[in-house]
Amino acid sequence: MMLPILRIVCVLVLSFVTFGESATEIRFLSAADQSMQPAMFYHPGGEVEVPMVVALHSWSSDYKQTLHSDIEAWCVENGWAYLHPDFRGRNLRPEASGSELVVQDILSSVEYAKSTGSIDSSSIYLVGTSGGGYACLLMVGRHPNLWAGVSAWVPIFDLKAWYFETKERKLRYTDEIVASCGGAPGDSPEVDTEYWKRSPIAYLENAKGANLHINTGIRDGHDGSVPVSHSLLAFNAIADRKDRLSKRQIRHFVRKADVPKSLRSEIPDPGYGDKQPLFRRTSGSVTVTVFDGAHELISGAAIAQIENWQERKK
Repeated sequence: MMLPILRIVCVLVLSFVTFGESATEIRFLSAADQSMQPAMFYHPGGEVEVPMVVALHSWSSDYKQTLHSDIEAWCVENGWAYLHPDFRGRNLRPEASGSELVVQDILSSVEYAKSTGSIDSSSIYLVGTSGGGYACLLMVGRHPNLWAGVSAWVPIFDLKAWYFETKERKLRYTDEIVASCGGAPGDSPEVDTEYWKRSPIAYLENAKGANLHINTGIRDGHDGSVPVSHSLLAFNAIADRKDRLSKRQIRHFVRKADVPKSLRSEIPDPGYGDKQPLFRRTSGSVTVTVFDGAHELISGAAIAQIENWQERKK
């Protein structure tokens, strides 16, 4: 009986302190398990509805990560709301790593923001990098109509594939994937189900029609931890058949860290700075860009993608 009262108190107190010049820590009630969960939240104040960017932290971090600070600063400068939820922190236990708790926490954080400040429900954008890019793909597959646009950077598409890739390279993520899913692929049908239902591969086809831009560095998987195949296969999952990349083309991207000759073209894009796009393809409302970089976010490009979606709404 105390939970509704507690929620009202938290909203009244915490919403007051977030109307400053940067995001501050808040607690919101998660519909997943009725627990209070942390996030960083900024709202410019006032009664006019404003757009909001929801930023999702990377695989090994939490809501206090500053990876998306340039995007936060841009939101503050432009009078947008900014939300950075925890969604159960680092991805090394069953409660995190694409769980139902994760999905509901992100949804509940958005509901908190809408109940606390004036948010334009038609202008809620999602951005994330690495594990956050993974969560972006998961959320646009699970709830495609919530987001006005999703900018996913160097994401994981298939946890099962990533398990074998990290194991081959002896990366620490292998043990964290096992801890999250309850075992290695093939250990049991139950474990295999966990890998499937926690992966965007199970849901991304639902995102047809959603504004989605997937970004990956050409050297990721060599200098970084997530091979470019994850981004290219995520694109294929939504793209029209005629626009999909072939298995041979994807193998070339992955093994050579290079764009196949038949796909090379000049794609100047100021948002990417000195890490210019090497390959880009659009099919319907989904775009994939392979840029001259590794496992990283290019904030200027992510902001430009969000600005473009917002401009097209006018």
